[in-house]
Amino acid sequence: MAGPNRIIEDLRRARAMVVHPRDEDGDVLVAHLKRLGCEVRATWPLPPTLPADVDTLFLHVEETQVEQALQVLESQKPAIIAIVTYESPTVLQAIIDLNAHGVISKPLRPLGILTQFALARYRHGYEKRLAGKVLKLEETLKGRRLVEKAVWALRNMNGLDEEAAYKLLREQATTKRVAMAQVAEAIIAAHETMRSLGVPMAGRTET
Repeated sequence: MAGPNRIIEDLRRARAMVVHPRDEDGDVLVAHLKRLGCEVRATWPLPPTLPADVDTLFLHVEETQVEQALQVLESQKPAIIAIVTYESPTVLQAIIDLNAHGVISKPLRPLGILTQFALARYRHGYEKRLAGKVLKLEETLKGRRLVEKAVWALRNMNGLDEEAAYKLLREQATTKRVAMAQVAEAIIAAHETMRSLGVPMAGRTET
């Protein structure tokens, strides 16, 4: 669990962009973020692309086209803090569509900005860690499926039993110092090539 000092240090390391009309509310937000010590840039309207180093976006959603924003954010996924004046169904839908990590209401006051800033960055970090775990799990499952298919291919090509085919696959991966999934892909490709050419197989194991 992050302590208070670590939370503040994380906020000070942030590279924030405020996308808000140039008015008093926007000035209040920018000034407060600068007092906190983080790097902050202000612009209006939302630019076609975000600077590559922006990791936190304060976005005035009421005057922003959600579809445009989603396109801008497609390749870059910062923590998003929605800025709203009222809670209409349209605004609430925009917040949901943008998957905002925090919300602050206008008129903007320093009280509450820090809380939403910290919460948004925490939620964003948690989502990234969770997505990384899911991706790793998907890669693991994909690798297992490739290994299973390669074991079947070795049995079909060489007439090996399952244990011997798996052992051969593992030994090849160890010798070449690569992942078993990588060796499995090569074996599967070789097997498919042999089948397309009508090369006789030693085994007749069915899938």
